[in-house]
Amino acid sequence: MKSGTPNLYFLAGVTASGKSAMALEWAERNEAEILSCDSVALYRGMDIGSAKPNHEEQTRVKHHGLDLANVDQRYDVSQYKKYAEAIIEEVYQRNGTVLVVGGSGFYLRSFFSAVVDEVKVSNEIKNSVEELYQMEGLDGLIKKLKNLNPSGLGKLDNLNPVRVIKALERCMATGSTLLELKVEFEKKPTPYCNFQKKTCLVDRGDEDIENLIKLRTQSMLANGLIEEVEGLIDQGLLHNYPASSSVGYREILSYLRGELSRDELGPAIALSTRQLVSKQRKWFRKYYQADQILVPTGGEPLNLEDLIWHSDT
Repeated sequence: MKSGTPNLYFLAGVTASGKSAMALEWAERNEAEILSCDSVALYRGMDIGSAKPNHEEQTRVKHHGLDLANVDQRYDVSQYKKYAEAIIEEVYQRNGTVLVVGGSGFYLRSFFSAVVDEVKVSNEIKNSVEELYQMEGLDGLIKKLKNLNPSGLGKLDNLNPVRVIKALERCMATGSTLLELKVEFEKKPTPYCNFQKKTCLVDRGDEDIENLIKLRTQSMLANGLIEEVEGLIDQGLLHNYPASSSVGYREILSYLRGELSRDELGPAIALSTRQLVSKQRKWFRKYYQADQILVPTGGEPLNLEDLIWHSDT
């Protein structure tokens, strides 16, 4: 590993902002490797809907964090955290450089603060919770979780099935309340404290991002997103809630079930993408301290020379 404190680079931003193209150019110019921080692109076959780097782009720059699991296998942030730690250790041991790229908030947060505990959840508990969810829905999960937490659920997002499922699994596995788990969790150390973290955030104005999302949606549909989802159904997509509920994929599934017409499909995906962008912006404001924020105007591509850490590798 290089002497001194090594730099770990982050190029984060909202969906459709153009960060991926900028990341590719910067990594190529600086002989860096890209670590994807995308909770959808990590699934094999979820290529078009995640805007996964194509073969030519992956040939130009070595990518990590792609195609880590089949779509019928639920992959979570704890697995990603261990994977990312191993990749970063390996790259820097051979004096390489890593650029983390993405917009998946919870996964990105794993580089800056503790995000997972060490609770081991058995398959028996996972199956029990999944069965409860299938039979009684979100209300059934919350009812059971409240029984285990008589003092309340704190700031848990009750409208997010994934968060509720995780919370219930942990309470059942430990016999502890959410508050007790939180107290223990906050004792965990800050990750990657031996690195100097260089951070940049990419965004766009509302009109620009809306136009880019529209073009992105049209391109995905034209390039076979519907057919991609049809193939993924055969591979078990419907058994993986986080994957099947991701933007673009859930709308295609609604279309295939006859709940959306073909004319309604594109606007529905674009709307969900805009809503995702809104959530991403809120997350970045709360959890991501950027050294620099880039907001190109008029749909212009990002200029690599604008990066304040452009040449410090």
